[in-house]
Amino acid sequence: MAQQSDDSSWWQSAKNHASEIIDKGDDAVYVSGWAHHGRSTYTKEKLNELNEHAWGLGYGKTMRNEDGNDESLYGFVLKDSHRHPQIMAGYAYEWVFPISHTPLEVGIGGTAMLMSRQDYFGGVPFPVPLPLASIGTKKAKIMFSYVPRLSPNKNSGDVLLVFGRIEM
Repeated sequence: MAQQSDDSSWWQSAKNHASEIIDKGDDAVYVSGWAHHGRSTYTKEKLNELNEHAWGLGYGKTMRNEDGNDESLYGFVLKDSHRHPQIMAGYAYEWVFPISHTPLEVGIGGTAMLMSRQDYFGGVPFPVPLPLASIGTKKAKIMFSYVPRLSPNKNSGDVLLVFGRIEM
């Protein structure tokens, strides 16, 4: 009879992997400052109301895995489009591609997080998957995440969030 290991469930495997990121990962500080709202998806009046100075701060752990890609666990708070706190916590994975003969690299991947906003579900956290991209060095990157347009209605448009990650 085969002995069942502690890693028999996906939940246990996820917890073990999160512990590995926390134990082996480098401390990282996240700083945000700009959220660009798609000009064709909002009216001029709505754009004038929206906040594009998405100032925020976060903390996380980032580990370069055995395949040379980045895995991160993070928490982040920023000022949303309506100038209210937007709280996020999640996991990110980025495939990393070095730019030949330089310390620069580009990354592409995604994040799965829980987000809390006052204008959605009364502030109750909800799951959000989003794409990610980055450019920089292993220790300092400018990162981009994109919230796609999910409705054909005006003023329910797309947003590009630009932020930085600095590993300690």
